[in-house]
Amino acid sequence: MVRNYAPDPVDPAVVGRMLEHAVRSPSAGFSQGWAFLVLDDPRDVARFWRATTPDPDAEPDPWLQGMQTAPMLIVPLSCKAAYLGRYAEPDKGWTDRDESRWPVPYWHMDTAMASLLILQTAVDEGLGACFFGIPPERTDTFREEFGVPADFTPIGAITVGHRAPDRPSPSLKRGRRPVDEVVHRGHW
Repeated sequence: MVRNYAPDPVDPAVVGRMLEHAVRSPSAGFSQGWAFLVLDDPRDVARFWRATTPDPDAEPDPWLQGMQTAPMLIVPLSCKAAYLGRYAEPDKGWTDRDESRWPVPYWHMDTAMASLLILQTAVDEGLGACFFGIPPERTDTFREEFGVPADFTPIGAITVGHRAPDRPSPSLKRGRRPVDEVVHRGHW
């Protein structure tokens, strides 16, 4: 995850490849209940930060200062209604849109997998990117600012750009958990 970017724009062909890969992500029932808001105009990027920053008038902390240098953002959005509707179709066998049938919210899961493909493509193209959350108390402001329909939920946002000198996240001091700590074979 890169948190500081050079001002150079991202090649539109690379953005196209990131999005083409995203829509090839797995999708329960091939529901494809995702959408992607691409913000690559500097005015739109600035609008995003004003809409999503808890106190847009406050001096940004070092993390936000670095993130705001990204020349573009992609906001992945999930649509629960697409999944509930798809699984109420005859070939799926459910006659209702009962959300309790879902063990986890696959609309968010599938959109997260699509986001990972955006991140991987950015890395493959030699770019930097960072997935982060939009503060819940700013979601309505974000929706209003960009005209996002009520049935689409932003699952986060992705900054994308050319890497600039960056400081590692303090969280990395925790270290990566070893495989033998998280993998259980045959029994927990």
